[in-house]
Amino acid sequence: MKIVVGISGASGAALGLKLVRAIPSDMQKHLILSDHAQIVLEKEENLILHKNDEIWASVASGSYGADAMIITPCSMNTLAKIACGIADNLITRAASVMIKERRTLVLAPREIPFSPIALENMHKLSMMGVIIAPPVLAYYGDQEDLKSMENFMIGKWFDLLGIPNDLYKRWDDK
Repeated sequence: MKIVVGISGASGAALGLKLVRAIPSDMQKHLILSDHAQIVLEKEENLILHKNDEIWASVASGSYGADAMIITPCSMNTLAKIACGIADNLITRAASVMIKERRTLVLAPREIPFSPIALENMHKLSMMGVIIAPPVLAYYGDQEDLKSMENFMIGKWFDLLGIPNDLYKRWDDK
């Protein structure tokens, strides 16, 4: 499986990196960082780092065949560009490709409260099949610390991307 992860903005970028690190090592990972999210990363096994201005990268083509993409955190600027079809960098171009190819695209907007403009853009994208999944906690999972809260959110995102995981306690009949 090929997974594309975009990280836009700076606030919450650490959570996006935790998601990348949690993706199983047998999956090919493509990471796209916006200019504001650029941080020093060590190359990890099966991680391909793309600069956001590399519009010619493999993930910018539908024929490459990426299976799914998530942008976490997703800034309102990036969300608005995707909603309007603006593909002026690799993150927005790869997202545009996921939409046109009818492949899984998950956006995790982090900024709250959501403005009416942001909600309208989210609605528009949702109607196109894009999954809007902000980092929202549940209270049935017995999260007791920040790590377990992050694992819950990453596990939910993995569920949406079709990545098997046991990162959080699931609801059951007990």
